[in-house]
Amino acid sequence: MRGNRFKIRLLIGLAIVGFAFFKKCANRQTNPYTNRVQTINMTPEQEIKLGFANRDAMAQQHDGLYPDAGAQAHVDMIGEKLVRANTMAAESPYRFEFHLLADRRAINAFALPGGQIFITYALYSKLNDAQLAGVLGHEIGHVLGRHSAERIAETDFWQTLSTGASVGADMGGMVGGIAQNTLLKNGREDELESDELGVVLMMYAGYEPEAMIEVMKILKAAAGPNRTPEFQSTHPDPENRIEKIKETIAKYRN
Repeated sequence: MRGNRFKIRLLIGLAIVGFAFFKKCANRQTNPYTNRVQTINMTPEQEIKLGFANRDAMAQQHDGLYPDAGAQAHVDMIGEKLVRANTMAAESPYRFEFHLLADRRAINAFALPGGQIFITYALYSKLNDAQLAGVLGHEIGHVLGRHSAERIAETDFWQTLSTGASVGADMGGMVGGIAQNTLLKNGREDELESDELGVVLMMYAGYEPEAMIEVMKILKAAAGPNRTPEFQSTHPDPENRIEKIKETIAKYRN
């Protein structure tokens, strides 16, 4: 009797695992902006709605919006210039909005799905126009790369896989650990891909892409000898990104 129950559990577990892989394969598509094949389980319209739904809450986590219309207009001007100058951004379905946050402590910038882009005043105050274009271009790259949507789909896959492993063989914890490592690794790759897209956007908009290298140096200096800034919780070490950025600049200048 016990053996029969185990067999039933195993069959159910295998069915769930099989469904997870079937669903992942069914959701494979080629990103038109990067030509990379991704697993995506939402439409651009759903990404936009998700970004809008979380926009205000995200701003409140960083002390709200910076109360200076001139500074916000400056961010808007550079962000919109980057979008208009490149057809892949201008003709995309995404609705780009740029938000300057009042946070004077966390040196950070990030993007929500669908085009909601944020930069803290702590980082903004350290940048010239070209460097600001580099930061905003990088975040536009996250949106075009559909990185949030990809992470959501990958998380859904690993959660389903973990459920199947738990039902079939009590291995959910091990699968969950694999999922965390995989998502972290992919996140670092996303950052490098966004750096490349950011360099391309800067070039089209007329900014010197070497300013992106200066941004990396600013981020590295901000970390100091004993402090890890907020951006390093989601971004690779700036020093590791500089060489890749130099390679990208050389690639698109040739």
